[in-house]
Amino acid sequence: MKLLIANRGEITVRIARTARRLGVPTVALHSDVDLSAPHVRACDEAVAVTSYLDIDAVVSAALARGCTHVHPGYGFLSERAAFARAVADAGLTLVGPSAEVMDAMGRKDRAREVAVAAGVPVVPSYGLDDDPSGFAYPVLVKAAAGGGGKGMRVVRSVDDLADALAAAGREARSAFGDDTLLVEKYVESGRHIEVQVVGDTHGTVLHLFERDCSTQRRHQKVLEEAPAPTLSDEQRSAITAAAVDLAREAGYVNAGTVEFLLDNATGEFYFLEMNTRLQVEHPVTELVTGLDLVELQLKVAAGEPLEISQTDVRLDGHAIEARVYAEDSYRGFLPQAGTTSLVRWPEDVRVDHALEPGQVVSTAYDPMLGKVIAHGADREAARRNLVSALDGTAILGLTTNTGFLRALLATDEFRDAVIDTAWLDAAEVPAPDDSLPRLLVAWTSAMISAADTGHAFQSDGFRLGATPAPTVVELDRPVVVDRGAGTVDGTPVRQLSAADHVLEVDVDGRRVRAVVNVQPHVLEVAWEGHRHVFEPADAFADHGPGTGDGTITSPMPGTLLDVHVAVGDEVEEGQVLGAMEAMKMELALKAPFAGTVTEVGAAAGEQVALGATLFVVAPGEEPS
Repeated sequence: MKLLIANRGEITVRIARTARRLGVPTVALHSDVDLSAPHVRACDEAVAVTSYLDIDAVVSAALARGCTHVHPGYGFLSERAAFARAVADAGLTLVGPSAEVMDAMGRKDRAREVAVAAGVPVVPSYGLDDDPSGFAYPVLVKAAAGGGGKGMRVVRSVDDLADALAAAGREARSAFGDDTLLVEKYVESGRHIEVQVVGDTHGTVLHLFERDCSTQRRHQKVLEEAPAPTLSDEQRSAITAAAVDLAREAGYVNAGTVEFLLDNATGEFYFLEMNTRLQVEHPVTELVTGLDLVELQLKVAAGEPLEISQTDVRLDGHAIEARVYAEDSYRGFLPQAGTTSLVRWPEDVRVDHALEPGQVVSTAYDPMLGKVIAHGADREAARRNLVSALDGTAILGLTTNTGFLRALLATDEFRDAVIDTAWLDAAEVPAPDDSLPRLLVAWTSAMISAADTGHAFQSDGFRLGATPAPTVVELDRPVVVDRGAGTVDGTPVRQLSAADHVLEVDVDGRRVRAVVNVQPHVLEVAWEGHRHVFEPADAFADHGPGTGDGTITSPMPGTLLDVHVAVGDEVEEGQVLGAMEAMKMELALKAPFAGTVTEVGAAAGEQVALGATLFVVAPGEEPS
């Protein structure tokens, strides 16, 4: 066997790790921007492609390098039946199900039919041609051709249905090339339970127990865990048996995931969809079962029978996974781009990543940077281990959701396992306080300025043979550091150690450890996972219009999808002026107040930079 890994980033690194252990040579793909990326170095060989989505180029690369098998990972081409068919037509073996099974299970509408045939319960649905006034609202509009929350909208009244159908159809067409939609009952309070299954070519289908993925935002998973903490033994038996029945009905071979929605009000569960690939959250299953899913995938793809029976699959403890994304969780979860300066991943837990210092993160690809996964004897031990691991995670140079994940894990709701699929869309996870990080940056700046006379933060003078004079460090506000007294703005500070950007201090009796990066033009600190950036107040002088101005700028680099207004149009406060997309996220751009559109800065379909002016609204005259 020789394996082409038709993907990039952390999943390619993870697949290559198992392949190397099994003695299977690997070939990586890379675009021009990924020429020296970690996933390329993780493989034995590499081939350049213009796009990871070019089926002909990917298949040609596999043939040119003498590969026998192709592993698609997840995302990209992993659930494209056309790709599976092209791989088979070229005489290669896909590490995954057949094109026919992808055709059946990759679409929510056809998968629903298979589930019904297998006797698996499905969510009650409505026809698009039915009278919408007769629907029992709320309902869920979702794309038939894909997943990941794309093309999905919750609709609470008949008046909102038409707009939701239009938006979901547009999003589905953009993401999947197919705007077919389904309308189903919306479960107000439910838990997202998914069952890992694996089948071989000899007729064996096993489940590897379940995962709970209820902690999600806008149908995008944030935290995943195994096993599901709220299932009874009877529910677990029923839901895993249903998953195996459905996989058998579909003739499923290789690893896949059957997803269900558990209604908290009734205890009933419904089939949602089947993911015909390895899942992002597969590590939690590996940690609680002791099985390597990629190894099972490769052996099944080689025609070998599964060497385990259902009774051999046992649960050991609990595991929780946190997805680290390039996004600003406290500013609308907007995607972030930039170049990493410092990257520190935690030890003593599993980390799947392909991120290193000096790496450029763009909006061209999915914003997931890596995954931190902790195991424990029980759920609370796993939770505490993951909180500690995120405390030890530091990514500087661009903003990530690491601090948000840490804060979310620390909530009473997650600790008590009461979060349902809608909780995070309405809840407010507390933003981290920047007081302590400001103190750490100020202290470091003062220490550097005292030791280095050429540094931007050096003192204005010195006193021979006297106690050092207090240093005023200009951050977002002035901070007074008195090295002689050992205080920052009057708070006692005692430095314990400082090496390789890691600062450990005693702050008024509290031991604090953080990663601090203070350079002439960089003042940032990672503490409890969160990145805090401080900029001198005068640096904001030329940053453009302030709050209350009618200028709507691009909050992220991306594509302007739609423009709904023209110069001269009268608009109301909150009216949608246009929509933009980046890193799989669509954002509506709204008028800050009632007025007249005086400028439209870009056309639909154009790429726009962060901060680009998209619309300007002049306020209307106030009533007399």
